[in-house]
Amino acid sequence: MARSLFCLLLLLPACSKAAEPQFPASACNDRMFEGSRIEVCSEPGGAIRIMGGAGDQPYRGFDAVQAALGASAGRIAFAINAGMFDDNGRAIGLLIRDGRQLHPINLRHGGGNFHLLPNGVFLVRRDGRAEVVTSTAYQASPDIRFATQSGPMLVIDGKLHPRFDADGESRNIRNGAGIAPDGTAVFAISKDPVSFGKFARFFRDSVHARNALYFDGAVSSLWDPANGRMDNHSQLGPMVVVFKTSG
Repeated sequence: MARSLFCLLLLLPACSKAAEPQFPASACNDRMFEGSRIEVCSEPGGAIRIMGGAGDQPYRGFDAVQAALGASAGRIAFAINAGMFDDNGRAIGLLIRDGRQLHPINLRHGGGNFHLLPNGVFLVRRDGRAEVVTSTAYQASPDIRFATQSGPMLVIDGKLHPRFDADGESRNIRNGAGIAPDGTAVFAISKDPVSFGKFARFFRDSVHARNALYFDGAVSSLWDPANGRMDNHSQLGPMVVVFKTSG
C-alpha cells in the first residue's frame, strides 16, 4: 500500500504539468530600456498589411478589423496603429493599400508631431520587404503594395532626429516602427511614458534600426491576440496588421 502511494505521488507532478493550459506563443515581448518598459512585436516572414485610414466609414479600431477579416483574423500575429489621421479616421499623409494610392504624400509644413520634419513613410513592397524612408526620399513605385505616412522620423540613417532633446520633458506612451539589420520590421509601443529622445534611442541602440518612424502618442494601441490584449481606448486611423508565418 505504501509503495503504491509513493508511486502515485511521483506521478502527480507529471500529471499537473500535462494539465497546464497551453497558450500560443506571442509575437510580442517586453524589454527594459533605460529604466522604461517597452513592448516589442515582430513576426519575421509574416505578411504585413495596412487597413483603415480611408473610405466612407473607415475602420476606427481593432474590433472592426477583426470583424472585417472574419475567419482570417485567427491568423493575426499582432496589429498596431500606424500613420497620422484626421478626426474622421482618414489618413492625412500617404496611404497605399493593395497597390492603390488612397491619399498622396504630404510634404507641407505645419505644426504638431507630423510636421516635425523630417517625417517619413513605412512601406511594404510586393515581395513582402518592409522599409522606412523619409518622406522627401520616398519614390512612388508600382512595386509598393502598402504604405502609411507619419512623423517625425525617429532614426535617420543611423542618427537620431536632429530636433530631439536627449530626454525632453514631453513624456507619453509612444509607438513606432523600425527595420532591424536582418530586414525584419520591428514595432514597439512603450508601457511607460517616454520622451522622443529615449524612444528614438531604443530603436537605434536596442533594435539597431538605421531608420525608424514614430507612429503616435496618446492614441498608441496594440492588438496582441496571444496575450488577450486589444486596446480600445482611442479611435484609430490606419493600422498595421501582421499575420503569422504559419497556422
